[in-house]
Amino acid sequence: ALVGPACVIDKTAETEADPGYLLTVDDLTGWEADHGLIPDGAWVLLRTGWGARAQDEAAFLNVGERGPQTPGPDVEASRWLARERAIAGFGTETVGIDAGAAGGFDPPFPLHNFLLGAGRLGLTQLANLERLPAAGALLVVAPLRLVGGTGSPSRVYALVQDPHG
Repeated sequence: ALVGPACVIDKTAETEADPGYLLTVDDLTGWEADHGLIPDGAWVLLRTGWGARAQDEAAFLNVGERGPQTPGPDVEASRWLARERAIAGFGTETVGIDAGAAGGFDPPFPLHNFLLGAGRLGLTQLANLERLPAAGALLVVAPLRLVGGTGSPSRVYALVQDPHG
């Protein structure tokens, strides 16, 4: 399932107001109300505008007195993605698939626990999500084949229909 439909959940405005924004089940079902059910084998991509921070390490990691503050799914959204939808994986523009504060969640790092525990995949530090439509693109993930590896750098690109025909 390294090729599948891209479902882009745009939470740029919310993340601008709150860098630690937590994606909720309501956000996901709201996307579905607008675009249809998240299809089996899809890649759910959280668009936050975080890529604009990529050239500034301190801003990208965003670690303050309260620890890292980066957006990501809350516990229930993590559980829902793993149990209620047969997605290929979850992708984000940030350094990790879980929210920055996820170490303090119960369970800690829920997307790692639920999604990766279910054999699904995670993509981090994605670029150009603002160029994708909310629905209709096809995501292609091409990782290096590492024997015994649990992760890999990947070439990730999307195929989008030309709006001009």
